[in-house]
Amino acid sequence: MTQQHIKVLLAKPGLDGHDQGAKIVARAMMDAGFEVIYTGLRQTPEAVARTALEEDVDVIALSSMAGSHLPFCRKLKPLLEADGLTDKLWLIGGNLPAQDHQALSELGFKGIFPTGSKLDAIVDFIREQVK
Repeated sequence: MTQQHIKVLLAKPGLDGHDQGAKIVARAMMDAGFEVIYTGLRQTPEAVARTALEEDVDVIALSSMAGSHLPFCRKLKPLLEADGLTDKLWLIGGNLPAQDHQALSELGFKGIFPTGSKLDAIVDFIREQVK
């Protein structure tokens, strides 16, 4: 049985300068056999959408610790839609207060992983969702 190839874009939105957690998640994804494209810090919505399209990824994941996740995601959603990327799995993790989870879900983020989420849970969720 061959393992499914899953390609993930992991981006740090806006002025968020905290990337230790993102690097740990990226390593866990690579250890799970995923191809990971980590964009690094201070990405714009336009850069995330462009990279997702150019790299033909299966998963578009954001790591947000700075509290600007809702405005960023509200700008990102129409860009992803315009590029025909609504069939991709959209994830977000980081400092995500519970009161923001519904809004993120309504924006199209199927996976919402607050700080403290287990790495295995993230990897398993991706495997279950990407077909």
